[in-house]
Amino acid sequence: MQKAELSEIASFFHGYLSQIPAGADVLALMAERLTAFQTVWGQVPPAKQPFAYAPGKWTAQQMLQHMIDTERIMAYRALCLARGEQGGLPGFDENTYAEQSLADLRPWPDLLQEFGLVRQSSLALFKGFSPATLLRQGPVSGRLASVRALACVVVGHEMHHSHILQSRYLPV
Repeated sequence: MQKAELSEIASFFHGYLSQIPAGADVLALMAERLTAFQTVWGQVPPAKQPFAYAPGKWTAQQMLQHMIDTERIMAYRALCLARGEQGGLPGFDENTYAEQSLADLRPWPDLLQEFGLVRQSSLALFKGFSPATLLRQGPVSGRLASVRALACVVVGHEMHHSHILQSRYLPV
């Protein structure tokens, strides 16, 4: 699957699309990023898991749960659009989701495992779409989005947060 054009999704998501290298096969990158994710996130020491790098920022546990929630939502949106949904899909308040997730009460290995399972599910979902289906568009949060743009958001969002983890949480 080729990277989506910026015109295929609202500008809010363009930063995530910019994480994906030009010419990359998005599905191959989605699979590769699962291995990269396991390497990076698997090295977070126990003391850093409930750590937030600044007041008002999420802990590493909350950020990981946010990634899980967001990937599920983007995959659901893609499924809806792939099946012809035109009724409009709502947005979500990521901060409310993070507050309500109780991620800081969950064991780190459980969060890591859940992300891996969600990513495998996303891969299976997107691999099952035809080239024409990947180009289907529909309303998401009041703006048009394509199925393949949502796949790009899945990959780019994880890359974005993995970079934040490495730069803000893992330095000693």
